[in-house]
Amino acid sequence: MSDPSSNQKISVGLGERAYDIHVGAGLLARAAELLKPLLSESKSRGPVPVVTDAHVADIHLPPLLDLLGKAGIDARPIVMAPGEVTKSFAGLERLSGALLDMRIDRNGLVIALGGGVMGDLTGFAAGVLKRGVAFAQIPTTLLSQVDSSVGGKTAINARQGKNLIGLFHQPRIVIADTTLLATLPRRELLSGYAEVAKYGALGDANFFEWLEVNGAKALAGDEAAMIKAVAHSCQMKADIVARDERETGDRALLNLGHTFGHALEAATGFSDRLVHGEGVAIGMALAFRLSVKLGLCPGQDAERFTRHLKAVGLPAAIPDIAGPRPDADELIGHMAHDKKVTDGKLTFILLNGLGQAFVTRDVPLAAVKSVLTES
Repeated sequence: MSDPSSNQKISVGLGERAYDIHVGAGLLARAAELLKPLLSESKSRGPVPVVTDAHVADIHLPPLLDLLGKAGIDARPIVMAPGEVTKSFAGLERLSGALLDMRIDRNGLVIALGGGVMGDLTGFAAGVLKRGVAFAQIPTTLLSQVDSSVGGKTAINARQGKNLIGLFHQPRIVIADTTLLATLPRRELLSGYAEVAKYGALGDANFFEWLEVNGAKALAGDEAAMIKAVAHSCQMKADIVARDERETGDRALLNLGHTFGHALEAATGFSDRLVHGEGVAIGMALAFRLSVKLGLCPGQDAERFTRHLKAVGLPAAIPDIAGPRPDADELIGHMAHDKKVTDGKLTFILLNGLGQAFVTRDVPLAAVKSVLTES
């Protein structure tokens, strides 16, 4: 049985846009209790759309609709196709149309139930609908609980790359029920864990040390360990977002591994050959190797980080990707389309050591190509 006393509430301090992240076991059962104050504030009398995908709908949608209905909330589902293909102009058009057909008013609330795709798409649709409608995040994957549900980045993908069309639209609340993670396939759970490891790598060596001891336990179902892993990750992200909501400074550190990772995802066709967290894991290992090559980071720190990825079952090098090896020049070409390119220069998050990440645009492309070729 879950222990409510282990549940945690983290505040994202953004003034009038501040909100709470609730992390713990069994929180879905408290969704109506947590959402009702938001509905009372808005004074909206319309329906409350619950946007999810077909996979999540089969597992988590019925109990949520039942709970909300019993609380007098007129929750109505919108079920989208699963996968990155839905995070597109076509997906946005379909979702926006469904929300308008429900006659959502500007004081309404839209609930995103699912992983990062549903959260990103729903947040973007809510952000542009009638110039801005409130939304709530109920993330169902580890990746979305520790990363995409927090911070207000919403987007869809374009032919040229991931998340290139979007806006900042903060949620009103995040409800991260760690018991929902028990339904995830192992590969998807590991994909999310890459983002957990990222927080230790970028700014908290003590947390990374804790993960070396407890990360495998969390992945194996240790409830207390998972709650701590998720809550600490969310606290770190909340602190960074509160300092730099629009990514003009510190927030860019959260992109550790993503410049490489997004390029690898693009080169593999955003397919099952490489899911997002796997791309980030390899990308972080590449960032460590590039940092070592440039004389910035001790080799033993890079080896220690890579060793932990491998120990939990994550890929840590380009040859770990199934199928033909992506070409180094092709990867650099994909990086050129990255939304973090500034004045024609690629932005990299590099490291002086574990827990010591920094942002730079002063990286020789020859060194990048060398790392991509050798790894």
